[in-house]
Amino acid sequence: MKIVFMGTPEIAIPFFRKLLENGHEIRLVISQPDKPVGRGMKIIPTPVKEFALKNNIPVYQPLKIREDEKALEKIKEVNPELIVVVAYGQIIPPSIIYYPPFGAINVHFSLLPKYRGAAPVQWAILNGERKTGVTIFKLNEKMDEGDILSQREIEILPDEKASHLENRLSEIGAELLVETISLLKQGKIKPKKQDHSLATYAPRLKKENGIIDWKKDSNIIHRMVRAFDVWPSAYFFMKNKRIKIIEGKAVEPFSDVSDLLPGQIWKIDKNGIYIVCGNSTLFLIEKLQPEGKGIMSAYSFSLGARLKPGDKI
Repeated sequence: MKIVFMGTPEIAIPFFRKLLENGHEIRLVISQPDKPVGRGMKIIPTPVKEFALKNNIPVYQPLKIREDEKALEKIKEVNPELIVVVAYGQIIPPSIIYYPPFGAINVHFSLLPKYRGAAPVQWAILNGERKTGVTIFKLNEKMDEGDILSQREIEILPDEKASHLENRLSEIGAELLVETISLLKQGKIKPKKQDHSLATYAPRLKKENGIIDWKKDSNIIHRMVRAFDVWPSAYFFMKNKRIKIIEGKAVEPFSDVSDLLPGQIWKIDKNGIYIVCGNSTLFLIEKLQPEGKGIMSAYSFSLGARLKPGDKI
């Protein structure tokens, strides 16, 4: 099938690759504009753009696709049968959505109508969901509300981080995408309307989402560390310096900790720093990253910071 592929981050590449491997003709790639990265603010191409250029596929990068008249012109020039959208990152106008004969389809990392929005994987982990999945649906003018073409459900593993879950979903979703396109072309899929009364939402993450409140149960804090592993990270402040938790877990108290307040250190050993949390629960910090420094073991940090049991962080 002749396709325009719209995507930006690394997570979209397995879908891109799978389409090529299955003989689909990707005639144009639309990606977000390149952005400066790192301290040197060097302009780096988006992962999808880089992959497209390696495969000699033309790329167009509108600043705002809703206001860019050339975007539709570029699409018309290649005359696609279908537009495939995977983590593109902008709202696509109806003039583009409905232009190809098969319209535009989107890959979403949740079991719609649950977790509509920009961060479905993170919010599913944060809310303690045991299952999630991939949905492929027809785009319309509303956010993640289009008719469902196919879905695949998977279990969320007990200690799985968001980045690992996204990688699993991308591999599973890529297989589902090629199956769905084949059935769509054959007319063997009947789109299913979403039950909007069951919708939940996964809004875009903000930096402040990662701030740890030690009054919360340690299991909630464990889910924060897993959900925010890439960004914004789960973090706390010590002496006005931000400290990210890289690895950690909820642990059973070895003795009564009810005489300590949330945020106090119960114990320090070579496994790390044990912090008292809400409901007299414990969280073990194993690895962390102080502001401006590299990742280190929590035990090494405790020695340098001269922390001791009873200290409050």
